[in-house]
Amino acid sequence: MTDDQLLRYSRHLMLDDIGIEGQERLLASHALVIGAGGLGSPAAMFLASAGVGRLTLVDDDTVDLTNLQRQIAHATDRIGMAKVDSAAIALRAINPDVQVHALRERVDAERLAELVQEASVVLDCSDNYATRQAVNAACVRHRVPLVAGAAIRMDGQVTVVDPRRPDTPCYACLFSPHARFEEVQCATMGVFAPLVGIVGSVQAAEALKLLAGAGTSLAGNLLMLDGRTMEWTRMRTARDPDCPVCGGA
Repeated sequence: MTDDQLLRYSRHLMLDDIGIEGQERLLASHALVIGAGGLGSPAAMFLASAGVGRLTLVDDDTVDLTNLQRQIAHATDRIGMAKVDSAAIALRAINPDVQVHALRERVDAERLAELVQEASVVLDCSDNYATRQAVNAACVRHRVPLVAGAAIRMDGQVTVVDPRRPDTPCYACLFSPHARFEEVQCATMGVFAPLVGIVGSVQAAEALKLLAGAGTSLAGNLLMLDGRTMEWTRMRTARDPDCPVCGGA
């Protein structure tokens, strides 16, 4: 590390769980963030500030005035700009040493496979069920850890899928990929602004722990937050032997 990096990351270096070796692992890591909105904004900003060496942002949407209530990577003067380009401006302002790759696209299974294979960790910050299932399938197939988050109204949830651990479930073990239900969106149901910040920050924390080799991840657990009471609930989860995605692992 350079002298500037030693100073910038000094508070991490003081932590026994991270130290110089952990920080060097972060600097050498590549995080793939799917979604640059409410969850992706705080998640990517903390990854950049913490020194993850390479960040790839994927989102096909543009910044809208209604986003600014909660999507903190964006600004009023960037309304109409691609969200990934807007977020890249924010990330580079926080930490110019981080390599930010902005991909304005809606990825299909084939494209996801390409992107996931190049990543050290994947953060699913998307807002629809089909994308979450596709990201999970790609991560399981290529054995790349996944940090999945969701938030709507005043409820949030986070879990970690670690395909390197045969004792833990994937996202499809918890939520069937064959489920059929009406998508609940912020545009119709609303979302409490700080909630996405809380969930996105937890996603960043879990990703950083995985990359640095610090602490114990949420793999095998589903963490749920009731924003009305600020009550956290942790539910232990198990692998489904009949899971169509990881059941044969």
